[in-house]
Amino acid sequence: MSSNSKLLIDIQTASPAIEAALKKIASSALIKKWIKAATPLSGLLTLRFVNSTEGKKLNAAFRKKHYATNVLTFPYEHSKSALSADIIFCLPVIRKEAKEQGKTVKAHLAHLIVHGCLHAQGFDHEHEKETKKMEKLEVALLKKLGFTDPYLTTQ
Repeated sequence: MSSNSKLLIDIQTASPAIEAALKKIASSALIKKWIKAATPLSGLLTLRFVNSTEGKKLNAAFRKKHYATNVLTFPYEHSKSALSADIIFCLPVIRKEAKEQGKTVKAHLAHLIVHGCLHAQGFDHEHEKETKKMEKLEVALLKKLGFTDPYLTTQ
């Protein structure tokens, strides 16, 4: 996948505290690099970084799950050449998962950004065949970005 300069990227943070925490992990320029590596289409992607309260509310409203999850993707439009989607990242959940998995927060965030961008393009992991295809692509994209396989059990 190659980057497409016609992809508009809007990065939002839910609060000054989330913004400060995000800046300690990755710059906006680096986040945009990760997005463009995973998204060869034109269009608009909005990434919103939230706290656990907002993450839980969104997960409950849209998935009927009453807990905050790491990433939620809301694709609005998708074609072979363009997309429009919102991707929500719950930073406290991402930090907790990274610690539990023995990964850096930066590596875990890069993985979830790639993961969310692939969902925005129609990739899914509801069935084993789809899961393998999506994970293979994630691993390849992350390798190009300098990260190890996020699915390895020993880090």
